Amino acid sequence: MSTGTGPVLVMGAGAVGCVIGGVLQAAGAVVHLVGRAGVLQALGEHGLTLTDLDGGHRLLPAGSLRLHAAPPPGLAPALVLLCVKSGATAEAAAQLAAAVPPGTLVVSMQNGIGNAATAQAAAPGLTMRPGVVAFNAAALAPGRYHRGTSGALAAQDHPALRSWQPVFAAAGLPLALHADLRPLQWGKLLMNLNNPVNALSGLPLRAQLLDRGYRRIVAALQDEALAALAAAGIRPARVGPLPPRWQPAALRLPTPLFERLAARALRVDAQARSSMADDLARGRPTEADALCGEVVRLATANGRSAPLNARLLALMAAPPRQPMSAAELQAALASS
Repeated sequence: MSTGTGPVLVMGAGAVGCVIGGVLQAAGAVVHLVGRAGVLQALGEHGLTLTDLDGGHRLLPAGSLRLHAAPPPGLAPALVLLCVKSGATAEAAAQLAAAVPPGTLVVSMQNGIGNAATAQAAAPGLTMRPGVVAFNAAALAPGRYHRGTSGALAAQDHPALRSWQPVFAAAGLPLALHADLRPLQWGKLLMNLNNPVNALSGLPLRAQLLDRGYRRIVAALQDEALAALAAAGIRPARVGPLPPRWQPAALRLPTPLFERLAARALRVDAQARSSMADDLARGRPTEADALCGEVVRLATANGRSAPLNARLLALMAAPPRQPMSAAELQAALASS
């Protein structure tokens, strides 16, 4: 079990994985990064540069990085951070199960609700816990990753994670532990319903959030999700500056009022964008099913429907080649 002093294995060295793993290494932890070939090549050539909206700048030289195409055999990590995209969860968990000792603690730092359960089913011998990443991270250039919003980390409580809390705090990313993480996961998912809208808009996050037309679409998506959560008896936790039940109304406000009310939520720099936008631009599968799909499944399981989330999910499966204005997206969702 983890003691907070052993190596950390980041399974999925993308934007989130590189930001978390990088700051942990900068704080003194021994970190191993497992990622795709292109990412590893960039890190090997340029090192890892981390920036943030507060002006922070860290450079980890290439020679200091421990880079792997797969979990290295023989490594006994004290903690694994699972940071792959949702569609790769089962495969990544199976790779971990074949490489790390039974009982190894794995925290799913992924979007959505069910990834930890999916990973546990694929690797029953490991100890899985769900986690939540409350900040935005984006790849700006080869080897350069940027945290564009404020926000911390959270995970379901486990005794071994408590000794890691000082390590995360020293790295500048405090880790909060919760007996029941599901309300926080749903609170984050409500906010993440903006991700597919942002991806289709082609705009940076701040510019998209300042467009009332896009916000109205997100508000309608959240209305469906809140109705499904109420039917299921789930009360989502507050993640952003406003309680979940107030978010749709706030999103529909005229932009000057929205800016005043959501000043904290708009503490997003011009470089921030959703990772889903990056995936869409590169023709990769997106995590829309881990967001809109979860809303549809929850609604269906409780005798309701979520047609707008279903239509957006279908649109993300076959997206247009060009960015969509708010009016175009609204029309596409209305006619689907």
